[in-house]
Amino acid sequence: MSLPDFQLELLAPARDADIGIEAVNHGADAVYIGGPGFGARSSADNSVSDIAHLVRHAHRFSSRIFVTLNTILRDDELEGARKLAWQLYDAGVDALIIQDMGLLEIDMPPIQLHASTQTDIRTPEKARFLQDVGLSQIVLARELTLQQIAAIRAQTDPARCTLEFFVHGALCVAYSGQCYISHAHTGRSANRGECSQACRLPYQVVDDKGRFVAHDKHVLSMKDNNQSANLAALVDAGIRSFKIEGRYKDMGYVKNITAHYRTLLDALIEERQGSTQPQHFPLARASSGSTTFTFSPDPNQNFNREFTDYFVQGRKDDIGAFDSPKNPGQPIGYVTQIGPKWVELESIVADTVLHNGDGLCYYDLQKELVGLAINRAEAVGKTKAGGTQRWRAFPKDEVTSLKDLRKGTEVNRNRDVDWVRALDKKSSDRRIAVWAELERTPDGVALTLTDEDGNTATACATLPHNPAKDPVANAQLLEQNIGKLGATIFVAAHASSTGASDLFVPASTLNALRRDAVEELETARALALNRLPRAAAVEPPVAFPEDTLTYLANVHNKAAHAFYARHGVKVIDAAYENNEELGEVSLMITKHCVRFSLSLCPKQAKGVVGVQGQVKAEPLQLINGKEKLTLRFDCKPCEMHVVGKMKTSVRNQLNQAAAGGVVAAPVTFHKTRPLH
Repeated sequence: MSLPDFQLELLAPARDADIGIEAVNHGADAVYIGGPGFGARSSADNSVSDIAHLVRHAHRFSSRIFVTLNTILRDDELEGARKLAWQLYDAGVDALIIQDMGLLEIDMPPIQLHASTQTDIRTPEKARFLQDVGLSQIVLARELTLQQIAAIRAQTDPARCTLEFFVHGALCVAYSGQCYISHAHTGRSANRGECSQACRLPYQVVDDKGRFVAHDKHVLSMKDNNQSANLAALVDAGIRSFKIEGRYKDMGYVKNITAHYRTLLDALIEERQGSTQPQHFPLARASSGSTTFTFSPDPNQNFNREFTDYFVQGRKDDIGAFDSPKNPGQPIGYVTQIGPKWVELESIVADTVLHNGDGLCYYDLQKELVGLAINRAEAVGKTKAGGTQRWRAFPKDEVTSLKDLRKGTEVNRNRDVDWVRALDKKSSDRRIAVWAELERTPDGVALTLTDEDGNTATACATLPHNPAKDPVANAQLLEQNIGKLGATIFVAAHASSTGASDLFVPASTLNALRRDAVEELETARALALNRLPRAAAVEPPVAFPEDTLTYLANVHNKAAHAFYARHGVKVIDAAYENNEELGEVSLMITKHCVRFSLSLCPKQAKGVVGVQGQVKAEPLQLINGKEKLTLRFDCKPCEMHVVGKMKTSVRNQLNQAAAGGVVAAPVTFHKTRPLH
């Protein structure tokens, strides 16, 4: 069973349980978090007991907890992964996010399974296959357009499979699961949670004749994803789960970005409720309650590399953060004077306030970002025109060490300490609406609470039916008291004492009734929250869309091999991490095209007089120190392959580790089906 098609799920990340709790408090319908192993983020592990604590909090609001179990696994790791899956199931986890199809061949608990971004879902055929083998939610490739998403929705069943899509956060330049540079150069596999992020490095770009095309540019570094403007279009294309990237991110990021998308999705839900358009069917949240914030959410306040909506609206030429992979911040002003220990700035917005401890930055003459952290900031007056403020900033570093800082330099702020401190405090309030009704019973009174999901709880008290002196004033007082839900997770949408308005009920009795009814209602909610069911695979087993798999399929254990064989695949190569690919291969496949971004695409040259026919998709080379990679361009699907081979030293190191028993020896697959 999938998410009901009218419900929208906001799926937030959590590095740890405390951040996960705040994600729920700030409006997340679901949270994804890493367990104690196999979670594709090597430094974002959490104990099962901590996750159980998060589950209990989330389930109070009918929010769900998904745990990542999405690395590819060696044969010797399958049993550990199986045991962990059962532990997480017993802890109340709602679903596991997986990449390795070998998990479908072993004794897993009856827990719902979701397809990780690492499964690289770009086609209707791949999406339909994963649905048919029992995956209830699948996260589509970030590179898809609205039309491609709609095509996948048309070929899958909304009642069986929810479509999930990343709407915010860092972008991996490769198709997820299709990057092996880290393993080839360092022995650290991205598919096993240890990416070295070669995509964020600066490169020299050299053409096939040895000429420099670009110098020290971060040509594989993408801007950050931001689909704020596309949410309605994504809903119409079939997306129902809206995923925020960021299992490495801090508390402030998760609070702010969750609140931002909660606000946008709530506005969309409200808009569609009143829409007269026939295609705009009513929408709803996937969990309970409503959320208010003590701050105005603003994605620009968190670390970002500037924003792009990537390929959702088609290919664009401004998706890269080529100058720097760092956070450039927001423009705040220009340098007007430089003193021996201070820098004077003129702000470009009248109400700009600098704080002690703010982080500033600027670009030097080589377009490299230079940090300008300030210890102290002083206002030094306003300009005559427009009331613009002038500030004197005393940097943490010596002014003479700040490269290329001069009069007229534009300065950005990439850390507003006042904003950071605001999010260090309690910054949200999530409450579930209830209707409270006080009634007369034969031997006293009863308080019934009914929540927005239809759950009810009743608490009774025995007392004499003494009449109130002033029934009208008494009714108001009773309703005021039964609606005081204070620090609970509930808020009274309506309180009625009609059935007992003429009775005198002591405040102490009402307080006890309210406490008991709230406790009973929480129990009723917990009992009403059903576990997400594990989807049954289609029988007989459906055929995989292809009958041959290369290393790109990431098959790293015999169980995964058996899975694909059972689904009709004839030839199955081992994963790149098995170290069997000796020569040059595609170490990354990406929709991003360096030639296009540098205006060297043959398609861009079409029709340009004097240029047409001269620009060809010839290879380019990326150079970073001793590292060299070749860029090859597959123009028909409009994709780029980053080609290279595994370092001999890395291969020897990995083979020595396997031979010494430090890690298990990789599994060996037959390149062709054995005859017997």
